[in-house]
Amino acid sequence: MFAVYAARIDRDQPLTGLESGERPAPEARPGWSVVTVKAASLNHHDLWSLRGVGLAEDKLPMILGCDAAGVDEDGNEVVLHSVIGQSGHGVGPAEPRSILTERYQGTFAEQVAVPTWNVLPKPKELSFEEAACLPTAWLTAYRMLFTNAGVRPGDSVLVQGAGGGVATAAIVLGKAAGLRVFATSRDEAKRKRALELGAVEALESGARLPQRVDAVIETVGAATWSHSVKSLRPGGTLVISGATSGDRPSHAELTRIFFLELKVVGSTMGTKDELEDLLSFCAATGVRPVIDEVLPMDRAREGFERMESGEQFGKIVLTNP
Repeated sequence: MFAVYAARIDRDQPLTGLESGERPAPEARPGWSVVTVKAASLNHHDLWSLRGVGLAEDKLPMILGCDAAGVDEDGNEVVLHSVIGQSGHGVGPAEPRSILTERYQGTFAEQVAVPTWNVLPKPKELSFEEAACLPTAWLTAYRMLFTNAGVRPGDSVLVQGAGGGVATAAIVLGKAAGLRVFATSRDEAKRKRALELGAVEALESGARLPQRVDAVIETVGAATWSHSVKSLRPGGTLVISGATSGDRPSHAELTRIFFLELKVVGSTMGTKDELEDLLSFCAATGVRPVIDEVLPMDRAREGFERMESGEQFGKIVLTNP
């Protein structure tokens, strides 16, 4: 079958290890389902995999892609929860948690195999392309906002780095949930898009907010860390799920954190139950993922190049006929 995969690890030039072509089709096994992929979306996790983060050399070649929507063996339209080992179903209770492409082949292919426990019904209201955007970036944003930040309608939230998948999802979900959302970006066009999606104000990175916020959604890391901490009200919560600009900020702001009793919470992906809730939320409210571009699977390199450049706003989706 045709697939897009990591053939080599290159920490400095990750796309040199990206290849596409024929790979073995997945085989059925007890407790697992083979899903025909209709759409899959890119995440920064795929670029990190090409750099060798979370992907060992001995696992190569590895088909990339965490997210997918497609059709199972019985003809049902489905969405995949990409965290393997969370339940023990299909892998055994001692299996450590991993995301597709770390231990098991991913979704940038004609077919993918996952534990049957990880297969959820796709709401009829969502297209394959829309549903494929939800299981990583949108689920991460959902968990950051409603589980780990614990915000409620009327609360205020700062979303750093508008344009990325998680940040875009946080703006849209926050607006739909009645939050007062502020967003930042270095790019004027991305700030304009953030306003169109429902942010009450979009500012340049590092700019002073008109008010301190209840929570910060942080995926950028070192470049925005100090600003994130300084933007919180006393007792506020900073939730971090990524560090695309690096994980070693020059100013940790420890004094401010303990003096103002701020909470710093790490957040990774989300549970199957949270994904079910997110799917239902989108189906019921009309909220839809922001899609930057849809490309056929054989043009995956274009999507990777666009994501690496940081030009996209929202998700890049790959499709099979």
